[in-house]
Amino acid sequence: MKFSALVAFLFSTPLFAVDRPVLKAGAAAADITPTQFPMNMPGGFSANMAEKAHDPFHARALVLDDGKTSLAMVVVDNLGAGPDVLNEAKALAAAKTGMSVDKMLISSTHTHSGPSLNTRSEAAAAYYKVFVEGTAGAIIQAHAALKPASVGAAAHPLPDEVFNRRWYLKPGKMPLNPFGRMDTVKMNPGTSPDVLDRPAGPTDPDITILSVQDEKRKPLALFANYSLHYVGGAPDGQMSADYFGEFARVMPSRVRGDENFVAMMSNGTSGDINNIPFGTTRPPREPFEQIRLVAAKAADAAWFAHQKIGRHNATARLGMLQREITLKHRRPSAQDVAEAKAVLAVKDKKAIEKLPRLAQNYAGSVIAAAERKEETLTVKLQAIRVGDLAVCGIPFETFVEIGLDLKKRSPFPQTMVIGLANGRHGYLPTLEQHKLGGYETWIGTNSVQEDTSVILTNNLLEMLAELKAAE
Repeated sequence: MKFSALVAFLFSTPLFAVDRPVLKAGAAAADITPTQFPMNMPGGFSANMAEKAHDPFHARALVLDDGKTSLAMVVVDNLGAGPDVLNEAKALAAAKTGMSVDKMLISSTHTHSGPSLNTRSEAAAAYYKVFVEGTAGAIIQAHAALKPASVGAAAHPLPDEVFNRRWYLKPGKMPLNPFGRMDTVKMNPGTSPDVLDRPAGPTDPDITILSVQDEKRKPLALFANYSLHYVGGAPDGQMSADYFGEFARVMPSRVRGDENFVAMMSNGTSGDINNIPFGTTRPPREPFEQIRLVAAKAADAAWFAHQKIGRHNATARLGMLQREITLKHRRPSAQDVAEAKAVLAVKDKKAIEKLPRLAQNYAGSVIAAAERKEETLTVKLQAIRVGDLAVCGIPFETFVEIGLDLKKRSPFPQTMVIGLANGRHGYLPTLEQHKLGGYETWIGTNSVQEDTSVILTNNLLEMLAELKAAE
């Protein structure tokens, strides 16, 4: 054999492609819409019963495999599924696919008009089974659909639908909090310019996407992320997947995806972000109209991001790390407990009406925190690498500053930060926001040590550095 022919033969064999990942991807959506009613919709301080579902609920899964790492990224239409139910779904999917449970990220959208996952009623108990089997089923179907694929990532801003909901108020306008004390900032203070001073934090305007195509460059899936809490506006008695579900419905039309194309929108770092334009007056909307408007604009922004990608990468390297972090539970002081007991001892209706708003609700939270047997809480953090995109998963309603900080300090050119990933353990403010007080910092909404954001951020940056070093 001539030398030139030998060289051509050697370079045509797999010897020189051993380290090149052969990327495969599969995506699937499983319908997990409730069918038994009435059912309580959690997310408030009083019962909120649903009589029907206005639009469908789904578990949407993307599975990626490069021959060395097989991972799943899943979005479920739910207020915030806890670790126990998600672990059940992961175990069921792992048994059918052979995937490792620590290579599965399942995040909740945080729709506030979604079904309960408790088992305290017949309808809820039945739905629990539907949720677990449907979520596992989406992963199983996506894994079974694996085919050669390519990926790309980009971001595009949509700043006009995200608003920081924590505000400094004008002098004399701050009400007492439920503990009879004065906070520095207030959540959802209304829209009156006579009350508002300035927002207490920033927003993250970007919609970040991971686009997946098959080997013929046909759209296969799109995984998006936006730091917007939820939109709301559903009428009483109706469940809705909110703008997350509507985005998934309209996104195929933007990228010309067929009936097998799966789009999903995950919740970013939106613990202090919502869709209320404080300081201005928005015209009235019909039910679900604002959801549709935000979803359409989000789909447009995702399309613009998609246009920035250019050529997708068929040899993107994958990686995924998981760490379990043990945090200390917050404990109320002896004075806090004494004051809470005094509030709960008030029985006269007129006297109760004179207490600060939600005083008895939060007095109960203080007592529960004082009586909690567990001293610590162990949470799961995850970091994923998909080529040049990094994905962080945090199991809290995470403040936007934390996501912005991770994006700024990440060693990857593009970073997506997902909240409510693999569980829901309350709000996660920064140390600076803890000092300002407000709803998200109170015991009952935040239950872990005040420096948790620092601990989790440092761990995630270490995990990202490890993923980067593996290239």
